[in-house]
Order: sequence, then C-alpha cells, then structure tokens
Amino acid sequence: MVSDEAWPLLLCASALTPHLDPDQPCAFAADGPRALRRVADDSREVLLRWLPARGWVALLDADDPRATLFDLYLPLCSATAARPVVVGHLGQSVDGFIATHSGDSQFVTGHQNIVHLHRLRALCDAVIVGPGTVAADNPQLTTRLVDGPNPLRVVYDARRRLSGTYKLFDDDAAPTIYATDADRLADGPCQMGRAEVVALHGHGPGGTRRALLDALRARGCARIFIEGGGVTVSAFLEDGLLDRLHVAIAPVLIGDGRPAIRLAPPLRLRDCARPAYRVYRMGGDVLFDFDLRASDAVAADAPESVVRIL
Repeated sequence: MVSDEAWPLLLCASALTPHLDPDQPCAFAADGPRALRRVADDSREVLLRWLPARGWVALLDADDPRATLFDLYLPLCSATAARPVVVGHLGQSVDGFIATHSGDSQFVTGHQNIVHLHRLRALCDAVIVGPGTVAADNPQLTTRLVDGPNPLRVVYDARRRLSGTYKLFDDDAAPTIYATDADRLADGPCQMGRAEVVALHGHGPGGTRRALLDALRARGCARIFIEGGGVTVSAFLEDGLLDRLHVAIAPVLIGDGRPAIRLAPPLRLRDCARPAYRVYRMGGDVLFDFDLRASDAVAADAPESVVRIL
C-alpha cells in the first residue's frame, strides 16, 4: 500500500526536524523503506529538501504514489519551535453535525479518516480534547492504528467539569495533562488519577486557551493537535489560535445533533472567511485542509486539488 511506503519516511522527517539547522538548507534521500539519509544538494537521489523559512519540500513526480501523503503531512512535519503549528480536526456529516443529540459519534467518518486522526496524533507533540469529547467517547488518544509515538494527552476543561474516572487519566499509554482555570483550583489540589494537573491563568485575548498553548510550547511542543470536539475546536478557531483546520465531511445525513464549527456570524457573506484550502478523498469522505495563515491573495488564487489517499 502507498501508506506503507510513504508513512515511515514521514515519521523520519518529523523526527529529524528538531535537529536541523533552521537556517541551513539540506537534502535527504531514502535510506531503504523506513529511513532517510543526508545527501549532497545536487544528488540525483534527493527525495526531500529542508528549506529555511519554509520547511520540508518533496521532490516527487505528481504521479508518484507517495506524493499525496507527503503533500498532506509535510506542513506538520515542518513545524519548529520558532514556527509552531496548531492544527484542528473535525469529522462531520454533510449537514454539519459531529454527533447525534445523544452524543453518539462513533463513527461519523469512515475508517480512513480515523487512521488520519491517528497519523495526526503521531506527528504532533500534544493532542488536546475538551471535556465533552472525554465524557462522550472516553478516548485513549493513542496511535494504536499507525506506527509512531503517542503524543502528550491534554484534557482542556477550563470549568473543571470532569471527574477522574475516565481511562486516559489512569492508564500508562502516554503522559496526560488535565488543564483547568486556576480559579477552579482555589479550594485545594485537584487530583485526576495519574494525570498532571495544570492551572491556567487566562488573561486577555484567548484567555485560558492561549495560556494552554503557551504552557505546551514551554514544554517543547511545536506541533499541537486540537482533536475535538466541536465546541473546543470552534473556540480555538474563533480566538485565532489555529494555523490549519482539517474538516472531514462524511456522506451521511444526521438531521440534527451536536454541531461542528460554530462561530459568531458576520452580517454580510463577503465578510465570511474563505481560507486557502486543499481537498483530499479518504474513502467515502472528503477532507478539506484549510491553511488559516495564508494571505488573502493566496487564498483567493489557491487552486482546488482533489486527490485520493489510498
């Protein structure tokens, strides 16, 4: 399969990034099916280049079966401490819901998009979910469906609504943080199983959400994944804290339920955000990869690209 060829090399590129000189271009070739080796810039073996202020660039023909995965994931692999990336993801029905009113969300999107979620976890240093996702899904937030490291698991519960009974608070799969507003800890320490409790002091735009990202970056997290749910992703998006947003649309009609993205609406359609995007097919689902940091000119001129991930 294509993923068997491309994914190990993407993991290598991701692991190499923190060790590269951000101001020094360099080139790499495939060293077997699962590794990269540095080569001369003019080598005919070059597969990937590291370019200052841009990151990883793949030198692949458009019909190379590995090109699609490189295209989708290299922007995340390129994140550094100086150029961190926060990516959000939601899987929704074609009519804009992530779950039924009862909270049943397993699974709106198909298997390939679930694998995509696990790949995002493997490429990111930390994965963040809100209390609604924990309460509804009791998730593990691991990379059990793909090769790659488990990220730091972060539960962002500013109002301290959860108990410590959920499995990610009491397993050894990965380090876990429970992040809540400092004012909610005023009555004494908050124990959440084996999870580390982090008090957030939210001031100014973004409040505790910006404080959480700052705390994670201080721990060396250059790539941060906001996995859900809709309320949490929408809040980070409205605060301007996301760099990329992945929205997977599944061919299912829920009718009514728990909404996906919800923002304060502008009065005029011309004032609505139209970010640059790329489109990928994932089985029956369609994934939009929005670049929220691209300039308006880039967004207006960005061509639509529809490709298939095998």
